[in-house]
Amino acid sequence: MGLKETLKQKIEEHRPRTAKLMKEHGDVKIGEVTIEQAIGGARSVKCLVTDISYLDPEEGIRFRGKTIDETFACLPKVPGKGYPSVEAFWYFLLTGEAPTAQQAEEVIADFKARSQVPQYVIDVLRALPRDSHPMAMFSAAIVAMQRESKFSAYYKSGKFNKMNAWEPMYEESTDLLAKLPAIGAYIYRMKYKGDQHIPSNPDLDFGGNFAHMMGVDAPYDDVARMYFILHSDHESGNVSAHTTHLVASALSDAYYSLSAGINGLAGPLHGLANEEVLRWTQGFMEKLGGAEPTEELIEKALWDTLNSGQVIPGYGHAVLRKTDPRYTSQREFCLNTEGLKDYPLFKLVSMIYKVAPGVLTKQGKAKNPWPNVDAQSGVIQWYYGVTEYDFYTVLFGIGRAIGVLANITWDRALGYPIERPKSVTTAMLEKWAADAQK
Repeated sequence: MGLKETLKQKIEEHRPRTAKLMKEHGDVKIGEVTIEQAIGGARSVKCLVTDISYLDPEEGIRFRGKTIDETFACLPKVPGKGYPSVEAFWYFLLTGEAPTAQQAEEVIADFKARSQVPQYVIDVLRALPRDSHPMAMFSAAIVAMQRESKFSAYYKSGKFNKMNAWEPMYEESTDLLAKLPAIGAYIYRMKYKGDQHIPSNPDLDFGGNFAHMMGVDAPYDDVARMYFILHSDHESGNVSAHTTHLVASALSDAYYSLSAGINGLAGPLHGLANEEVLRWTQGFMEKLGGAEPTEELIEKALWDTLNSGQVIPGYGHAVLRKTDPRYTSQREFCLNTEGLKDYPLFKLVSMIYKVAPGVLTKQGKAKNPWPNVDAQSGVIQWYYGVTEYDFYTVLFGIGRAIGVLANITWDRALGYPIERPKSVTTAMLEKWAADAQK
């Protein structure tokens, strides 16, 4: 049975669960909102639903109930490579089942059939000033393709049925996702490689073809597969995932929705953080003046950073209270890759990892003194020659698209309504605060 048929079966099995919860248990309280949460960005308010991934404070991300290690282990690897294909992961995120090697190959073939980027998208990119940020280019390319929307065409057809709306959303989400490697690589080659482009290789999977079009040799293809899967989803509450979900809840199509999510990802408090971490780490390295990064030197430098009022970039997380498993997964790749494990920048990152948690714990201000995914990711890119900082968030965006597009396909499958939380005034908060003191 193919991916779409398997997904249809899963949707039909899941719908009664949601309907029963709404009908029989809709008034069950699952949490209370505090004034701090209302003012502070709805932090930890339990009001979103997704079965694609879950972020546990002590365990880290789980994709469809599996840890990162379990996810990599259960999916079929690309023949001769160390990691599974993005296409196999797409099947897994949509259905909750690991595909067989044959099923993964069928999805790879489906992606290839959808991967051609329209010429007008290239024209849009080339019309933008070359000093435009690559995330602005990436977002513009995505929203430019809205004219291709199968979901919007279905809505306008006069035959719109809420229970069938997942099908055109699935189709266009797959259409869109399949094109992102070519769009990302085109932006990269246009901006940073003298406008010299490398044609797609129809024999390669999503990650392998991206590395090929970027012009970076193996094992960068495995880096791409690992990176895109690790960055794919982080439950629904982060900015890029929530924005995509929110816009899609208005029955906007996948192009509008993902473009909006990408715009959120471009913020320095979200996806842009990986660029800032690498800049800080390299500046840290310059301050060492070529000295071996010993524990004593690193500890002094970290205290100097904190005492100057700065933070240690790449450390801390809004939810996690342990080392980010995505950091650990990338670290293991480095330790198992000849050349990378002895790379000076990686050795510095490793020493910071050894020392920083103790320093932050002594300082006592950090809720989580452990590294997040951004503390490691830029080092690998730099090692393989992708040294253009401002492109890193595009890499993040290609990965994040996998999770959010799977999510909005399921949103339509379960008929989730438009999202509309209620606002209150500051005066109302002050009254509630005063009443609580009586």
